Amino acid sequence: MRILRTSGRGTPVALEAIAGLTDRRNASYECVLPQARRIVDAVRRGGNAALLRLRGKLDGIPSQSPLRISEEELRTAWDRTPEPLRQALKTAAKNIRGFATRQLPRDFDLKPARGAVTGQRVIPVASAGCYVPSGRYPLPSTLLMTVIPAQVAGVERIVVVSPRPAKETLAAAALLGVKEFYRIGGAHAVAALAYGTESIPRVDKIVGPGNAWVTAAKKLVAFDCAIDMLAGPTEIVVTSEDGDPAAIAADLVAQAEHDPDAVAIFITSQAALAKAVTAEVKQRMRGNKVARQSITHRGAAIVTRSADEARDLTNRIAPEHLTVDSAADLAWVRNAGSVFIGRWSAQPLGDYVSGPNHTLPTSGLARTRGGLSVLDFVKLVTIQEYTEEGIRRLGPAAIRLANAEGLVGHAEAIGARGTHE
Repeated sequence: MRILRTSGRGTPVALEAIAGLTDRRNASYECVLPQARRIVDAVRRGGNAALLRLRGKLDGIPSQSPLRISEEELRTAWDRTPEPLRQALKTAAKNIRGFATRQLPRDFDLKPARGAVTGQRVIPVASAGCYVPSGRYPLPSTLLMTVIPAQVAGVERIVVVSPRPAKETLAAAALLGVKEFYRIGGAHAVAALAYGTESIPRVDKIVGPGNAWVTAAKKLVAFDCAIDMLAGPTEIVVTSEDGDPAAIAADLVAQAEHDPDAVAIFITSQAALAKAVTAEVKQRMRGNKVARQSITHRGAAIVTRSADEARDLTNRIAPEHLTVDSAADLAWVRNAGSVFIGRWSAQPLGDYVSGPNHTLPTSGLARTRGGLSVLDFVKLVTIQEYTEEGIRRLGPAAIRLANAEGLVGHAEAIGARGTHE
């Protein structure tokens, strides 16, 4: 893990690296956009036949294998799950559900004037597709993180897709009562969810992380089917002035093991702490091939001139995961997907059991949105109701504004109800 300094002789190298961090893009999916477009178009035109052909070619699943995973297979997976893991899944599900429930917005009504009522109604989307990767690692946690907020929102039809779901993922689906689960993945799965086939009705929104092909397909269908976000490689930043080197290094390695392209950064104004953290990282990544690849190519400890510079740089990077020293640091945090406070708040707790969602914005998207939540599965529909007295009270102001904009018909629509300026 290299050490970069924003002052001294190494400044040009550090500034170049920082520029890449603060203006990074998830370019991996852009490389496969043309091929992904062909896959999406094939499924859109060819339906089940194209989907099964692509599933066999790209996922290695025989065409005679059923698309839909039966509820019996899901129940069997749950029955065969060891009790300690069952309890862990239940604990995670309980905390995720509790957090999502608190996030759910509420209906309300206001009375801006006598005889006028405005309000909001929270309405779930009718259907949602949850993509659960099944590549390098089995990810039952991602199934919990995508399905539970949809359930809390009240989504009537929830569809899960995964090309080679592990038995743990099937068990998690059984725990949540998932009814519709398809053994498909990649860009062809996204296309099936977005446009529908003879066997898979289309959904209103697609959520969940995936590889470059999944991300490219989500971008291609985004104007026809809502998506949550375009996910890039995992990111971690730890910004600390007096943290524990072992704990910091452990978190950096933990997130780096997700993907060889993961970004793992430590930021501090304390040179001695940076040196201690890099030494710990070197020890901890030795037996972890993926983390070693990631940190060797994309990891860094950045030594700044001051704590204020470290904080400014952190917000400029806008990381997916951020660890800070204390709750007082929340006063300066502006851009982060999820924030972990203090030495005991190991980031993997948030990946599994804390409750906040682990599907988080990457590639700087934390500047504009937070992680996946129950809000991704609802619509905030506003309502307005006037009585005769209400339109008399507020109508004249609306007429003046309409006339000021030159929209005569707007003014006349109010005047037609007996109200005038």
